[in-house]
Amino acid sequence: MSSLRPFRLTAWLAAPAAAVLLLLAPAVQSHAQTQAATQAAQATPAPAQSADPAPAPPSQTTVAATSPEQRGVTTRAIDRVKQVAKSAADIFSRVPCLPPKGGSKAMGSLPHVAGKLVAGKPVVIVAFGSSSTQGFGASSPEFNYPNRLAAQLRRHYPTADITVVNAGVGGEDAPEMMKRLQTQVIDAHPDLVIWQVGTNAVLRNLDPGETAKMVEDGISRIQAAGDADIVLVDPQYSPAVNQRKESAGKMVNLLGKVAELRHVGIFPRFEVMRDWHENQSIPVESFVIADGLHMNDWGYACFAQLLGDDIIRSVGQIKLGVNVPADVRTYRPM
Repeated sequence: MSSLRPFRLTAWLAAPAAAVLLLLAPAVQSHAQTQAATQAAQATPAPAQSADPAPAPPSQTTVAATSPEQRGVTTRAIDRVKQVAKSAADIFSRVPCLPPKGGSKAMGSLPHVAGKLVAGKPVVIVAFGSSSTQGFGASSPEFNYPNRLAAQLRRHYPTADITVVNAGVGGEDAPEMMKRLQTQVIDAHPDLVIWQVGTNAVLRNLDPGETAKMVEDGISRIQAAGDADIVLVDPQYSPAVNQRKESAGKMVNLLGKVAELRHVGIFPRFEVMRDWHENQSIPVESFVIADGLHMNDWGYACFAQLLGDDIIRSVGQIKLGVNVPADVRTYRPM
């Protein structure tokens, strides 16, 4: 997310599980649609039992959920979701993703998004930030943190309608983000906003106090527009950030104070990543790419995993009737 390496790509929205739900949903297809599905099935090998049937007369309809060719497409889509789920496990095969030892401060309860999930209502999450939200350093869009988070939540809540919008733009920090706050965050009517901010301000030697003021103003605007839960994500622990240790420390502390003042959650990314290295003895190059700044596939995956665990824990609290205020931060090993 360095301002020295501007990186702008179209944000990704991976929804493999949602695709499966669409494929599994009953739908009536016309003769022309049936032919298109048959051609798609012929282009990609399908199991023997999914041989193409004779086409239906124009006046006759076929149900996609029961047609052999559609079962072939559905099977392949299910296999794709299984591959994504497997990749989430495979990436931790050599180095497991563990929460900080001994616990640390972190995001509090998320009553709005948790309540939506408990009630079975659609959930919209906006991941707002710079290049580490956009996914610079990941080997593919599938491995950026918003897509990892979406996959985890959909595995845990397979019947839920969950949308995770990646609103990350490389090279930005609070001044640029404030310009698109309305259109890319507030206008999306999110249930949860995950706002990653502060690293580029540190790298540019911007005043941490000014950044904190802008973030507080942005939070006020989001809160005034609706009932969205908000989680701030502070700078990452990496060699490039650590070269400006004093400024990074001030940024981390000020974002924590803003979160407490505005009663929103905070995910202490700096502290979590430092724990990986200092307490879990994971080499920095195991979670940061060669530029010394951005996370790699493992770093994004573990970040998303721990963030998702906090969301899932909040849902559990709502189900149990426990309403923990968002400004009560209790990050315990899970």
